[in-house]
Amino acid sequence: MSDQTSAPTSNTSPRSTNRAFTAFAVLLLVAGVLSAFLVGANLPDDPSRLSLLWTGPLLVVGFLLAEQLAINVDVRSGVAWTISFTEIPLVLGLLVAPFEVVLAAHVVAGVGTLLGRRVLDRAVYNAGLMFMEISVAFAVADAVNRFVGDTGPAWAGAFVGTISVPLLASVLGLTALRLMRKGMRLAPSGRLVLQTLVVALLNTAAGLVAYEVADHAQWGGLLIVLAFAGITAIYLAYSGLLREQRDLEALSEVSLRVARSGRHGTGPRGGATTAVDAEDGKAEADEWQHIAERIREQLNANRVVLRLRTDPQAPMRTLVAGEPLPQAMRRDDARTSREDAMLQLPGTQVRYFRVADAGEEATDALVRRDAQEALVVPLRGGATQLLGAVEVHDRLSRWRGFGKADIQLLRTLANHLSTAVDNRRLLARLRHDAYHDPLTGLLNRTGFLEAAAEPVRESGAAVVLRVDLDVLSTVLDALGQAWGDRMVVAAGRRLRDELGPDVPLARLDGGAFAALLVDRKAERVKEIAERLRARLSVPYPVDRLTVEAGAIVGWADVAEVEDDAKDADSLLQRADVALRATSENEPMRAYAPSMGQIFLRRFQLVTQFRSALENGQISVHYQPKIALPSRQVIGAESLVRWKHPEFGRVDPDEFIPAVEATGLVDVLTDFVMDKGLERVRRWMDRDLRMSIAVNLSVRTLADEEFPDRVKEALDRHRVPPELLTFELTESGVMADPERALPVLRRLHTMGVVLAVDDFGTGYSSLAYLRQLPVDEVKIDKSFVLGMGTDLGDMAVVRSIVELGHSLGLTVVAEGVEDDAARDQLVGMGCDVAQGYLISRPLSEERFEAWLRARTVQVRGARDETVLTLVH
Repeated sequence: MSDQTSAPTSNTSPRSTNRAFTAFAVLLLVAGVLSAFLVGANLPDDPSRLSLLWTGPLLVVGFLLAEQLAINVDVRSGVAWTISFTEIPLVLGLLVAPFEVVLAAHVVAGVGTLLGRRVLDRAVYNAGLMFMEISVAFAVADAVNRFVGDTGPAWAGAFVGTISVPLLASVLGLTALRLMRKGMRLAPSGRLVLQTLVVALLNTAAGLVAYEVADHAQWGGLLIVLAFAGITAIYLAYSGLLREQRDLEALSEVSLRVARSGRHGTGPRGGATTAVDAEDGKAEADEWQHIAERIREQLNANRVVLRLRTDPQAPMRTLVAGEPLPQAMRRDDARTSREDAMLQLPGTQVRYFRVADAGEEATDALVRRDAQEALVVPLRGGATQLLGAVEVHDRLSRWRGFGKADIQLLRTLANHLSTAVDNRRLLARLRHDAYHDPLTGLLNRTGFLEAAAEPVRESGAAVVLRVDLDVLSTVLDALGQAWGDRMVVAAGRRLRDELGPDVPLARLDGGAFAALLVDRKAERVKEIAERLRARLSVPYPVDRLTVEAGAIVGWADVAEVEDDAKDADSLLQRADVALRATSENEPMRAYAPSMGQIFLRRFQLVTQFRSALENGQISVHYQPKIALPSRQVIGAESLVRWKHPEFGRVDPDEFIPAVEATGLVDVLTDFVMDKGLERVRRWMDRDLRMSIAVNLSVRTLADEEFPDRVKEALDRHRVPPELLTFELTESGVMADPERALPVLRRLHTMGVVLAVDDFGTGYSSLAYLRQLPVDEVKIDKSFVLGMGTDLGDMAVVRSIVELGHSLGLTVVAEGVEDDAARDQLVGMGCDVAQGYLISRPLSEERFEAWLRARTVQVRGARDETVLTLVH
């Protein structure tokens, strides 16, 4: 039997392992040579054997054929059980040839086999084993022959001597494996020895039967040839079946390991390489190393080189199983791949290169690999995409080199690997897309929460930062989506440069970003927030333009949030709350628990708004307006009120901005307009011609369909358009005049009265006032309230009145709370007054009661009913 093992794979130092095995091999060689000398000197001379020296060459051929027809069966990783016919020529040699001839034949055949297999690293061990085997066989045979004498069978010594050889080889082989740190447990070792003994008994018995038949039967030689041909055919068939079984097992194991390697690292990589990331990377590398080792064992090769690019963005990496590659071939750079003929093969076929008959470039590639032969197959995904390559160097098991079965197996393995790696790359791409923003390459919201989950859970000092660009919507409207995207990408790069590569950073949407800081003190976090804001506020070059930008920052510290909010998702929500709590004067805010209550209340108001409309919680109050100086009631302003079942009376300044931010303002505007027009219709039915005023938001002014809804409402209530007034803020119109003006012109053309509310507090828009299709201006109440104590406020009011009249506009003063203010307005020529002096905003029923109690009906100039305020 011949021992076949692979290089050690344990954590023990290879140098110490090789030293122990080498010492054992040298000792075995010395013992073998010494045993051969002693056995040769002490064996009795047999004249009949000396006349059979011609059997030497035949025994050499027999030993070579026995090794040639060997069947290798894996008993564990790196250990093969070799079923051979060595016992047949050995038993025949014991019967017919002298010791020296058999020893020489065995050594010559063994050395030839070793040279053919290129197992030179174990030549000393195998040489010592050959000397020991023949010496023990002849010594045992001689002892048995002397013991049985003439009373027993003549072949008894040869039989027992032959059986002792595989037992000796098994014991020495197991000892060598243990020295190489690849030892087997007792039970598997016993089974291996038993299996070896069974095969040895069969082979020895076959050899003895062949000898007896040839010696005593006529034409016995022919019978032996036929019998051995049949046995050989059976062995070869069995070998083929074993090979197919092992190939299937190898294919299954390789496929499972590739699939298993794809499970590592499924999460996002958002910054720092964590211990889990390193462990996943090591586990994946180990899986691929096992795959390379399994291919090497299956093909019984000296070395397997597995070159892979599992990540499309990463360079090719090289894994080696077996004998290490020369240093020059270990580089994974692109230049080495381009210059190597074996790495530039087209297609997906297996190529077989040998130094003896390869071309110049292939021969040079083999020499640089220190290999005599190689099987090479590219791994490709789809039609042309190169995923890697598999190289198998120098087959060890047979001196004839790689065969068709090896090529077919490698082709099948390569197909499996290509499909598995291609699928893995596809899965990796899908996973990457699931966790990353396609525009910036940063993490998305899902990826950020996944990457931040473990650091937040394990760290007591985690902070989530939220950063928003505050001019992105303006850039999108002015320059388009492409320029907005460029600005977002530039902002992402600035944040990454400022935070460094190890900080998880995400783009959530639009110009919204989030980052995770770990183990940072509060002062340090504020410093980082200031740096980020300053970096994002640097002007952005967009084509030939330079866009001024700003940023707001909010953050939440895990140490400052509620006990039930110490997770990544809750921290991100609270950082967003802090961000929304920023203002123009305070663009950076840290989260405080009190903010959560405020925004929770705002969230409840927004989510309950529609049901509040339907349930009657929201109502319309009216504040009358009178003409000066006649004190005639000309109309009222509609003001919305909310009586919440839990919060009580909710201030309009609290819920209206929230409603506007969520896009529900159109519902509110239509509700107030319908209620007001319904009231006007009732007044008209009583022959009262009074108007109603409704406030408009900036969002409504940008709605091109709003004029159509107004016309439909006027027609439905049968109200002339001049009895409907829309009040719009000066800042609201001038913030985006190009979008607001078309809507205002359509309303003005319909006959609806338009009034500029809070005039004097917004933009410096006096130059635009002539361009706006408005009919009224309303002086902000802050100026009216200050007229009695501040000459400057009085001058402003006077100037607005004069400006409005010069433009042909009606001037309305709101905030009139005393008789002195009213008299001053009359003296200035103001047209309309509104304020607490006249009445507070009243509910529908109370407003009707006020009209009955505080006004008298008179006939107007056109014989219409007019309500005049009594003193």
